[in-house]
Amino acid sequence: MAFQNLVGNEKIKNLLKNSIQTNNILHSYLFVGVEGIGKSLFAKEFAHMILCSAKQEKPCKLCKSCLEFQGESHPDFLQIDPEDGKTIKIEQIRYLQEKIAEKPVTSEKKVYIISECDKMTREAANGLLKTLEEPPSYATLILLTTNESKLLATIKSRCTKIAFQTLTDEEIKEYLKSKSQEIQMTDNMIRQCQGSIGRAIKIEEEQEIYSQIENIINNLKKVDITQIWKKAEVLYQSKEKIMDLLDYMNVVFFEKLREEQDMRYTKAVEVVEEAKRRMIGNANYDMCIDNLLLKVWEQFV
Repeated sequence: MAFQNLVGNEKIKNLLKNSIQTNNILHSYLFVGVEGIGKSLFAKEFAHMILCSAKQEKPCKLCKSCLEFQGESHPDFLQIDPEDGKTIKIEQIRYLQEKIAEKPVTSEKKVYIISECDKMTREAANGLLKTLEEPPSYATLILLTTNESKLLATIKSRCTKIAFQTLTDEEIKEYLKSKSQEIQMTDNMIRQCQGSIGRAIKIEEEQEIYSQIENIINNLKKVDITQIWKKAEVLYQSKEKIMDLLDYMNVVFFEKLREEQDMRYTKAVEVVEEAKRRMIGNANYDMCIDNLLLKVWEQFV
């Protein structure tokens, strides 16, 4: 059954399945939503359905087209990603244009996915626009973005926008249960996911770090500042992900505020926000952490 392993956005699942059932497949789509929400998985499953040769339930996973797609060797499918992790270059779009001009080989259709399409260079975007203006009858293009404001208005106007919603905390838990019967992540960690499967996977992999931060906050009223500094070694060692960890501190502070009605947690949030501003301003990293922990601790002594 289509989309059976994907969590959330049920309306979009029904919309895409209905377009397959009624053979009302459009030439270009723009999938919009936050990072890690599942846009790429939805796009690939939709592509799989479009290319499937079965007459009834799609994808059948048995026809020649499905087997080639599952084996990542389908001649009528292409996915373009930023070449260097930063930009999609004109050469990549020219290659797409060469391939799209060729007739389908295995299926009746051809499908092209462009991930992070907002990272196209100006030249690449203008090149893609020409294809979107006059796409071959057999072609479907699916553009994925987290930031549609960076796209040319002319590109957006030629695509049917599909807006993905963030997942609920319960849907995140449902996804985690599908991977393991026992969820190790705390409710605060679930909140930190902000409705993103991608974030959930990342936090699950690093939950020991998040647990240490929660432990530090839980002990603020019990220990002196030297012990706090010792326990907070994880913050000093996590410069590359510090903004996520500071955001998590605020998630825990807000939950503490809700539970205890202690307004000192509001002050703690302000301290964290000030630390974030200083870091963005390139202040000394270790001194920022020292100052952050001291000022937070001072709220509770």
